[in-house]
Amino acid sequence: MTGQPRPGGRFARRYPRRAGRFALRLASLAAFLGAWQLLAGLKIDLWLRFSQFPTVTDVARAFADRLAGPDYWTDLTDSVTRILTGFLLAAVLGVATGVLVARSRLAEDLLGPVLEVIRPIPAIALVPVAILLFPSNEQGIVFITCTAAFFPVLVSTRHAVRALTPVWEEAVLTMGGSRWRILGSVVLPGALPGIFGGLSVGIGVSWICVISAEMISGQYGVGYRTWQDYTVVNYAGVFVGMLTIGVLGWVTSTAVELLGRRLTRWLPRTSYVPGRQPPPAARGAAAPASPTTMEEVPHDQLV
Repeated sequence: MTGQPRPGGRFARRYPRRAGRFALRLASLAAFLGAWQLLAGLKIDLWLRFSQFPTVTDVARAFADRLAGPDYWTDLTDSVTRILTGFLLAAVLGVATGVLVARSRLAEDLLGPVLEVIRPIPAIALVPVAILLFPSNEQGIVFITCTAAFFPVLVSTRHAVRALTPVWEEAVLTMGGSRWRILGSVVLPGALPGIFGGLSVGIGVSWICVISAEMISGQYGVGYRTWQDYTVVNYAGVFVGMLTIGVLGWVTSTAVELLGRRLTRWLPRTSYVPGRQPPPAARGAAAPASPTTMEEVPHDQLV
């Protein structure tokens, strides 16, 4: 039997394997750093001005000096603690509110107008509200972080729940399942891809807002330290803070995406995923015919 083509077409077959892709990424990063070093070292001033830019070596020295002191690790711990606290609160509240609004017309009528009015307001604009509401800056920063992540999670959850086919819910009801059974066996599992899409966006927005909040009302944290470096014209220190924020944001977003992939392993993968082996059907095995009617679907897949 002739094997079926690997998902992704000819490009996927010709694309380098893992070692080649890793080398390509290193080369891309090296080219970026080399261009930065060259433009800043030669103080190129054309349409863009690089004369005031610190070089890569300046940033590396500042980063090494920062690592040697205790303040860097204190700032790192404070920012990560604020992010995790606010993001976890936003995840729980956003998923719960999204499911409630999507499943209940009464909740949509009561909460929908208020949420839609607050949603366009930037979270950083809530800093005065946080200062008035909370007795400490720490609680206010967590509130801003939570608000920033809440609305992406809410919107993604609401759309994911509303997009579910009603056939699955009707099948559970036919077999005597309760509404809680439908919620746990149909609604939440079916909406997981959309929920994790919102969580991935929310964690990135949280980092943007927590850094801004630390710059305005914080006492410790990566954002606070970055702003202090800017006020004393320590541009190398500013770049250290920026790179730290970027790395932390990338690590946390990647962790959320990996968790989402692990929890949705049961979903069919129809698109090409870099670095992943093709399914047995794509390596020559005959693919089983997918059921098209409800009678052909095993009951354990419905519930």
